[in-house]
Amino acid sequence: MKVLITGGAGYIGSHSSKLLARAGYEPVVLDNLSRGHREAVRYGALVEGDLANRNELDRVFREHCIEAVMHFAAFAYVGESMEQPGLYFQNNVVNSLNLLEAMRAHGVRHMVFSSSCATYGNPLQVPIPESHEQRPVNPYGESKLFVERLLSWYGRIHGLCWVALRYFNAAGADPEGELGEHHDPETHLIPRAIDAALGLIPQLDIYGTDYDTPDGTAVRDYLHVTDLGRAHVAALQYLLGGGSSCALNLGTGTGHSVREVAAMVEQISARKVPVREAPRRAGDPACLVAEATRAGALLNWQPRHSTLQELVQTAWNWRRRSGNGNGPQA
Repeated sequence: MKVLITGGAGYIGSHSSKLLARAGYEPVVLDNLSRGHREAVRYGALVEGDLANRNELDRVFREHCIEAVMHFAAFAYVGESMEQPGLYFQNNVVNSLNLLEAMRAHGVRHMVFSSSCATYGNPLQVPIPESHEQRPVNPYGESKLFVERLLSWYGRIHGLCWVALRYFNAAGADPEGELGEHHDPETHLIPRAIDAALGLIPQLDIYGTDYDTPDGTAVRDYLHVTDLGRAHVAALQYLLGGGSSCALNLGTGTGHSVREVAAMVEQISARKVPVREAPRRAGDPACLVAEATRAGALLNWQPRHSTLQELVQTAWNWRRRSGNGNGPQA
C-alpha cells in the first residue's frame, strides 16, 4: 500500500516514514525541501514538489497510485507565525485544502494529520484532555485548528476518514542513529541545551524563572519522535480497520521543567550547560502536559522511548555523530 508522506523530509515525517516502511507500507515522500533535508529521505521515493501546485499533486496521486496520506508539511515556528501570519495561513491552511481536494479527486479517503497542542492555547486544566476548549493564542495554532475543521467538514460531506494527532513536544532521535533533529533555526529545548554543552552556542536561554512550578521554569510533556512515528502508523491502521475519525493527544502525561532538561543534558554529556536567565516570553504557559489515555485505548499505543534520559541520550548521540546536526558523517 502506497502512502503519501507530505513533509517527509522533515524531523517527524522522516522518522514516521521509516516506521511506516518497517510496518510493510510503501512511503512516497512529497517535500519541497525548503525546510526538510534530502538526506533524511531514506525510506521510499522522494518527489520534490509543493502542495501549492495542484497539477503536481494530481501527477503524484496518479503516477504513484496513492492510497492514503500522512500530512506533516507545515511551517511550525510560533514566533515566525506572529510576525508573518499570512505565510502560515497560506502554507498550512490553503495548501492543506489543495491536498484535500486532490485526495477527493483521486478517491483517497484516509488521512493522518499532524496537528498540535497549540490548538488549545492557554490551558484551563492540566493534564489537557482532547475535550479541552480550543482557543489558540498564535497563528500557528490557529492554522492547525483550521485544518482540523477542514477535516471534520470533509468527513461529513465527502466521507473522508481522518485522525488528527495533537502532539505536545517532540524530542529525541532515531535510536538506530539514522535520523535526528535538524532545524534552522533550532528552537527546541533539548538540541539547544546540547548545543550549549558542545559550545556551538554561547548559552541556553531560560525564558522565565518565576512560574508556579517546582523550580520556577516552564514544564512541558516531551515525547520521543520514534513514539510519535509509531502513533502515526497505529492511527493509519486504525482508520484502515474501520475506526471512526477523531482527534487524539500524543504525550506521556508527565512534565519536565527546563532546568530538569538542562540537568539531564549535563548528566549525559558530562559537560556544563551554560545558561542565561531571561524574562518570560508572551504566551508561554507555565505547564503543558497531555492527557493521552484515549490514544492508548483507540490505537493500542503507549510511549516506549520517552523517559527524559532516553530522549536526551538519543538526541546527544545524534548530535555528536552528525557534527552540527546535518546528518551522519562518513
